[in-house]
Amino acid sequence: MPLLGFGVYQNYTTRSSVLEAFQAGYRHVDSAQAYRNEAAVGEAVRDSGIDRGDLFITTKCVSKNHGYESTLKGVDESLAKFGFEYIDLFLIHDPCSGTERRLATYRALQDARGAGKIRSIGVSNYNIQHLEEIADAKYDMPTVNQIELHPFCQQRPIVDYCREHSIVVQAYCPIIRGKMDHPIIQTIAQNHGRDAAQVLLRWSLQKGFVPLPKSVTPERIKSNAQLYDFELEPEEMEQLDGLDRGKDGSISWNPIDAS
Repeated sequence: MPLLGFGVYQNYTTRSSVLEAFQAGYRHVDSAQAYRNEAAVGEAVRDSGIDRGDLFITTKCVSKNHGYESTLKGVDESLAKFGFEYIDLFLIHDPCSGTERRLATYRALQDARGAGKIRSIGVSNYNIQHLEEIADAKYDMPTVNQIELHPFCQQRPIVDYCREHSIVVQAYCPIIRGKMDHPIIQTIAQNHGRDAAQVLLRWSLQKGFVPLPKSVTPERIKSNAQLYDFELEPEEMEQLDGLDRGKDGSISWNPIDAS
């Protein structure tokens, strides 16, 4: 899995944006059934000329479509929309359907993996109790948990649990939807001659997360990928770590407390 992904939530020029991302060096695209742009992602993959095996494509099933049969149907529908023979990573988008349907959905994804339709199974917005119910069911643990993550919302108990169980943590909203005017973020950016988004993405990478920035602006798509020629100092990481506001720092739906 590439350590930097390109998110396409609320992207209404998906094909051109994904092509721009590929040109900037991204090889990981994060889509979802609810985004209604899987077909455009698939079109961009084919138009790019990049070998499918060199790309890592994710999609997700939202809670209203959870359940065993509906999930199997959804996997086939996603494959058809993408125009792919397989999907690299399939996530349960949220935990809002309740234990029974969550586990039925997970079991369906395991069967789809067994059939070669998906390569890896993951979850999104899962809290510790949601992850533990997978373990209690004696299912394979997910390879990924995708959660809201940035300095203001660090979700440390979930991150610690995932690390202890070898679950990759993907970070959505890594650049705080552009709300990057905090003096600490701005000062660190000035110290490195970088923009604030690059500082936040670098923080995410140095924390061991897989950030998923999104943009429709070609210049921003490119700059968000220019992260590997500088490094934040330990004291700068500590300053950013100190911005955590817990749940109050969330800027998205963050449905981790679903029953």
